[in-house]
Amino acid sequence: MQNREQILQMLSRILQDEFEIDADDITETASLYQDLDLDSIDAVDLVIKLQQITGKKIQPEAFKSVRTVGDVVDAIAQLVQE
Repeated sequence: MQNREQILQMLSRILQDEFEIDADDITETASLYQDLDLDSIDAVDLVIKLQQITGKKIQPEAFKSVRTVGDVVDAIAQLVQE
């Protein structure tokens, strides 16, 4: 998981497998809450899954401003680089 494309693919797979979201709906500009219909509990589940995959602790503050799929990719990319 070195680049944005790999992170986006991993995130897309999680959203499809764990949250049953159609692959066609998953774009970098898709809103997690409006377009993909995730709720706050889904968001917590997503953070836990991302922590398991990356092996990194995700601070809640890092995800407070996350609104789109692209925001998640950016946050994970930054976390993996640390």
